[in-house]
Amino acid sequence: MNLLLLEPHELDATGRATLSDGRARHLLGVLRVVPEQTIRVGVVDGGSGTGRVVLAEAGRVTLDCTLDSAPPRPAVDLLLAVPRPKVLGRLWAQFAALGVGRIILTNAARVERNYFDTHLLEPAGYRPLLLEGLQQARDTQLPIVSVHRQFRILVEDHLDTLAGASVRLVADPSAGEPITSVVARQERQRLLLAIGPEGGWNGFELELLGAHGFHAVGLGARTLRSDTACIALLALAHEALRSRRLAIEGTAVSGEGLQWSTPTGTDRT
Repeated sequence: MNLLLLEPHELDATGRATLSDGRARHLLGVLRVVPEQTIRVGVVDGGSGTGRVVLAEAGRVTLDCTLDSAPPRPAVDLLLAVPRPKVLGRLWAQFAALGVGRIILTNAARVERNYFDTHLLEPAGYRPLLLEGLQQARDTQLPIVSVHRQFRILVEDHLDTLAGASVRLVADPSAGEPITSVVARQERQRLLLAIGPEGGWNGFELELLGAHGFHAVGLGARTLRSDTACIALLALAHEALRSRRLAIEGTAVSGEGLQWSTPTGTDRT
């Protein structure tokens, strides 16, 4: 546990929280906390900081918490055709750990109908797994999750509201352009990544996504399982945004340096 996550209602007006569940058992049995020790804490969808142990006794830990402001929501959103429940169960924590602001789950021609019956599409099923991923990554921003059974209605009627002004990318094994080159020439600050089912998007789905602003991107010639593709593509998406930001900052610094090299009023004749 790299970050102890608290629910907002668990903190009182003074910033004190008392735990008596599995988190308390972890603090006592694994971390072996003692009074006056400090640990990293955060509040779901809130700030993070430190918690000073006030009380540590059998089955209960009390913390006085000091928190900073909430971090920004991750700039990568995910549009995902629902995978097999076993795969989805493995992916929830990874989504939160890698950093996804919004997870939009949808149907596709190659998605089995019974996949939508899994309890892992219910908040009680996926929320604990998302919290696990946040604690691993030391983040507090819980991904916003929505489930849409009708792909075409989602793309045509709801996606603009859900995703807003984003760079839109769709993973397609036949596409030759990598994520980095598409993101490098865009100005938008958020990215929406669409990943299909094991069998891939069909022709109609790719055409519809393309008509709604999605650029096809690829990972090379290898055909990957959906869980492997999700992790690889999310990592590349974040790196593409980071590289573009660093390039912009480097250009700005370089421009400022050139400006400073010729002080105002200097006679160059």
